[in-house]
Amino acid sequence: MITLKSEREIAMMTKAGQLLADTHKQVAKMIEPGVTTWEIEEFVDGYLRKHGAISEQIGYNGYKYAICASINDEVCHGFPRKTPLKEGDIVTIDTVVNLNGYLADSAWSYPVGEVSNLTQKLLEVTKESLYKGIDQVKVGNRIGDIGHAIQTYVEAQGFSVVRDFIGHGIGPTMHEEPKVPHFGLPGKGPRIKEGMVFTIEPMVNIGDYHTKMDNNGWTARTMDGSLSAQYEHTIAVTKAGIIITTSQED
Repeated sequence: MITLKSEREIAMMTKAGQLLADTHKQVAKMIEPGVTTWEIEEFVDGYLRKHGAISEQIGYNGYKYAICASINDEVCHGFPRKTPLKEGDIVTIDTVVNLNGYLADSAWSYPVGEVSNLTQKLLEVTKESLYKGIDQVKVGNRIGDIGHAIQTYVEAQGFSVVRDFIGHGIGPTMHEEPKVPHFGLPGKGPRIKEGMVFTIEPMVNIGDYHTKMDNNGWTARTMDGSLSAQYEHTIAVTKAGIIITTSQED
């Protein structure tokens, strides 16, 4: 069942989203060769607690960390670790903020130092695909319109869209209906209505879209070892239009 949020709930979720956006802005300043994702883990956990929030994913199905930190061919749910990032790597930092019971979810991919032209194109295309999807969030459109716009754009750029992990409704729990695929046909799926809040979070690979799971039971990586990137926002549908609750725009 899709739960529709009130104006008050959306306002509170937007506050959580702005804290998450501020967190990503701080993380962006940390990304450089030599830094570890464990340092980012400790920073994010402390920064959220300092601002009266927690990472909702700590304890989720036994997950232990405040962030997911996915490096290079890791698609999602990578564990933070003490291995230094290297020049040319890319790393995706993903977390869910719980501020006074209201949630926001956002992932962002970062280049580490100088990256190759192909890697830079991957980052740009993945980010642009997120906004192509957001452009389809209008009352009366269908969820399938989002995925179709993302897939059409990404594949035209020569990349592939991951099928195994998708966006989702959010609040008051982390994963709710509707499911939001980043691929598929237009005009399919639930109709978009005022009060819906959900994530759009395309994961895009340089190579094939298939993934495999690490032995830790959490971390997914590309089957062919190619690089993967992800950008994610939480979107609220209101009477006045959409709100990107996790927007990093000033």
